[in-house]
Amino acid sequence: MSLAKNIDLLRRLPRLDGLRFAEFGRGPDASSPLQEVTGFGDNPGALHMFAFVPARLQKPRALVVVLHGCGQTAAAYDLGAGWSTLAQHYGFALLMPEQQRINNGNTCFNWFNPEDTARGSGEAHSIREMIAHMVGAHRIDPARVFITGLSAGGGMTSVMLATYPEVFAAGAVIAGLPYGIASNLREALEGMFHSPVRPARELGDLVRNASDHRGPWPKISVWHGSADRTVNPGNANEIVKQWLDLHDLPDAPMAETIVDGHPRQVWWGKDGETLVECYAIADMAHGTPLGLADNDQRYGIEGAFLIEAGISSSYHIAKFFGLTAWIADAAKADAKRADVKPADAKPLAKPALSPAPHLARTIRAAVAEQPAEPKRERARGFDLSQIITRALTAAGLMK
Repeated sequence: MSLAKNIDLLRRLPRLDGLRFAEFGRGPDASSPLQEVTGFGDNPGALHMFAFVPARLQKPRALVVVLHGCGQTAAAYDLGAGWSTLAQHYGFALLMPEQQRINNGNTCFNWFNPEDTARGSGEAHSIREMIAHMVGAHRIDPARVFITGLSAGGGMTSVMLATYPEVFAAGAVIAGLPYGIASNLREALEGMFHSPVRPARELGDLVRNASDHRGPWPKISVWHGSADRTVNPGNANEIVKQWLDLHDLPDAPMAETIVDGHPRQVWWGKDGETLVECYAIADMAHGTPLGLADNDQRYGIEGAFLIEAGISSSYHIAKFFGLTAWIADAAKADAKRADVKPADAKPLAKPALSPAPHLARTIRAAVAEQPAEPKRERARGFDLSQIITRALTAAGLMK
């Protein structure tokens, strides 16, 4: 279908500020541990806030912000992508903002509306307020705040990384779009379906102009299915170009590997830390890739736009954020603590046996030593007085 026909179709929809997607991921939400939080601060974007904080948190404490796609709720995407399961397992706090239908007819985050994509304005500001609330309420380390999202949530992830780069240590965009390429619905459709190629410097400047921040910039992980017909896979290349320019990295990847059957490109900084990575999920349509993690655990449930691909994107994103080493580190720390003994500790003396059990064993041994007797003699029994006398003497209780 041509761009003109797409726009004409959208003109006939009830709302023009959203992209019409089928409802998906709206199963029962009761099994998600997310709880709604109210009164978190200014909310010019009129978003809902949901959160999950496990009883045990890794140190220093970390927060992951997860943005759902069009047609989804926070709880439905949580169950599908498995983020609360990861949060429980690895001990980090989870924040999941949720769009309202009153803001967008298809519950898409408005990643292309200027009033929602500027620092201090609209939905971007609401999400920032939620993060500030979580950091204060749960003593999150401000240096360990991360963000990820799917589709329109991926586009809004790009918005947050650009407008509040000092807030995030890293982000991950799944089937999303670069920041700043659209300021209205027509440009959004053009970006989604055709992904025009732009110079790297132009893309980088879009982010640099979004705030006064001049670095260091967040790390970024980019995921996209090669068979995506909803958001053109070329957007992954444009996102990578945007962040390579910000990090002043070369166009060519520094390493290319295969992870769970899918190609991964990597760029790292001067200290060897990975700053940009990109996964191209072979033959996958629009959605979040699901599969077994490195620890043979499965996170999430397959469904519409939640696609079995043999690789768990949620797990690998958490690993990219540096959150999955906590269990191994905690186990080592526990083992080390178990081995440590106070310097002035003295080994305890082996406790002496109490007379009663010692005496009982001596008596049993004395009985066992008695010579076998003819049947007529056994009827009279052993000479117990002699046996007890021997036992008491052996126990040191009689001389």
